[in-house]
Amino acid sequence: MTFEPIPAIDLLGGRVVRLSQGDYDRVTAYDDDPVRVAAGWAEAGATRIHLVDLDGARSGRPVQAETVRRIVRSVGVPCQVAGGLRDADAVAAVLDAGAQRAILGSAFVREPALAGRLVARHGAAAIVAAIDVRDGAALGDGWVPGAAGTPAVALATRLAGEGVGVLAVTAIARDGLLEGPDLALLAEIAAAAPEAAVIASAGVATLDDIRTLARLGYAGAILGRALYERRFGLPDALAVAREAGRI
Repeated sequence: MTFEPIPAIDLLGGRVVRLSQGDYDRVTAYDDDPVRVAAGWAEAGATRIHLVDLDGARSGRPVQAETVRRIVRSVGVPCQVAGGLRDADAVAAVLDAGAQRAILGSAFVREPALAGRLVARHGAAAIVAAIDVRDGAALGDGWVPGAAGTPAVALATRLAGEGVGVLAVTAIARDGLLEGPDLALLAEIAAAAPEAAVIASAGVATLDDIRTLARLGYAGAILGRALYERRFGLPDALAVAREAGRI
């Protein structure tokens, strides 16, 4: 299995931003041209780009669909898309637009069986489950205080049983804070769903974090604030992954 350092482009109001701990009141904006940013990541060697429609995640339906479509069709790099994908039609639309993977979180928390239907329709390679975790619970609306959730480990096991082959795991408390990945959470999820590949999200701050994740056997890491604030460059992350023998 290869390890992919995956640059993230989080879209809010047409801008490239990052949230802290999934909080829409704690926004840092980095650029107002997402297509240009995506092209930059492609030129830097990205093997995949992670696109998040934050407006869509908040509203429950895709909002930045046209921007996502422009990025997917222009960069020549496989893209995985999240945010506001709550039903089969929304998933079909984003895949038809050229995305390689559709990522669902809230919908799978509410209805895990949807995962099986989507895998049957589009194939396991096209469907990724986002497991956003706070205090052991996978949350559909992770930015909402007190949001209802379900035990994260049980959900990971169930979704893997539905045929989902990739789990993107976010420790909400670390998201955007550059405090390092939650290795204990990642290990717990990986043990609960050994047949699934696990992508680490939230907290990656250093090249040593990437080296550790690669050597532990994870499938990749979604990189946000560390790249945008130049803690390291994407070529450096790719080089570390190669050194670990995982790319």
